[in-house]
Amino acid sequence: MTHTPTFHVVTTGRLSSEDLCSILQRIHPYVDAIHIREKEKTAIELYRLIESLQQSAVPLDKLIVNDRVDVAVLSKIWGVQLAYHSLEVEVVKQEFLNLHVGKSVHSLQEGLEAEKQGADFLLYGHIYHTNSKQNLQPRGIHGLETIARSVRVPVIALGGIQPHHVQEVMEAGAHGIAVMSGVFQSPNPFERVKQYQSELLKWSEKR
Repeated sequence: MTHTPTFHVVTTGRLSSEDLCSILQRIHPYVDAIHIREKEKTAIELYRLIESLQQSAVPLDKLIVNDRVDVAVLSKIWGVQLAYHSLEVEVVKQEFLNLHVGKSVHSLQEGLEAEKQGADFLLYGHIYHTNSKQNLQPRGIHGLETIARSVRVPVIALGGIQPHHVQEVMEAGAHGIAVMSGVFQSPNPFERVKQYQSELLKWSEKR
């Protein structure tokens, strides 16, 4: 079954709110989802960042905040991304029916459990070597193929993905890609986003 690939970007927590707003204002037309992954920010700081993004014309229906269900609900954004330490998927889904809930998973077992609890999509990784996880072995294409084949919810691949990896990742069964440092640590995030989007378009046109 074919699908239109989705392109997620994930913030790194290393940029100022002003720089982040500036970058996201330019790149949001070229991506499908923006994960606000700012672990050092408080709830009020995240809320104000989302307000600033909205004032910069970044659509709320593209925003996903990591972990903070309260901020996601009060900001009226599209979704929340849950980690291993977050509230359980089923608890969030029961209380907030209109909130899209993603779950970060690192194994087939975690993926199956998240699907069972009602996750709308899975973020799976890391696929390739990445500086953010230097001491951990990547899970590779085989692990991605296994989980994508075993669950019915969309699997978004994350971790060390460069533009030249996109075709391989999509062929492995991913529903889309998520990129952190590949975009936000690039000298030119705008051009970099267009490179990823171009590769996703090539894959889509081959189907």
